[in-house]
Amino acid sequence: MDEVILPDVSVEVPPDGLPIGEAAAVCGLSVDTLRSYEREGLTLHPAPRSSSGRRRYRTSDLAWLAGLVMLRETGMPIADIRRYAALTRRQGTDVERLRILEQHRRAVIESMEQTRKHLAAIDRKIAAYRNVIGSHGL
Repeated sequence: MDEVILPDVSVEVPPDGLPIGEAAAVCGLSVDTLRSYEREGLTLHPAPRSSSGRRRYRTSDLAWLAGLVMLRETGMPIADIRRYAALTRRQGTDVERLRILEQHRRAVIESMEQTRKHLAAIDRKIAAYRNVIGSHGL
């Protein structure tokens, strides 16, 4: 397969790409975080540079970054993202990438189950407070 499936990025990107500030904003990142992702080896490829040496981000770069944001927001550790990115740069790593994503999926489901339990406890507390308040005629 070796196809990289990335989120859609619905922004008009000029042929020479977006500057780092605009790219970061589109992806919901700060410029510092985007630079950090690059230093950490989390980007698929180094961002191309303009003739003046400034980073320029193409649609494919933005889609990769949007994928990173999604993985981070769902709790994937940086080390796993780094490993996933390194594997994505190489052909024939579909099985390893699948394992990483399946493992992360299990972790996300466990987290969701824990959050559901916490939400149920909060709902019980709210109901208890409403009962107390209601019985006092407040």
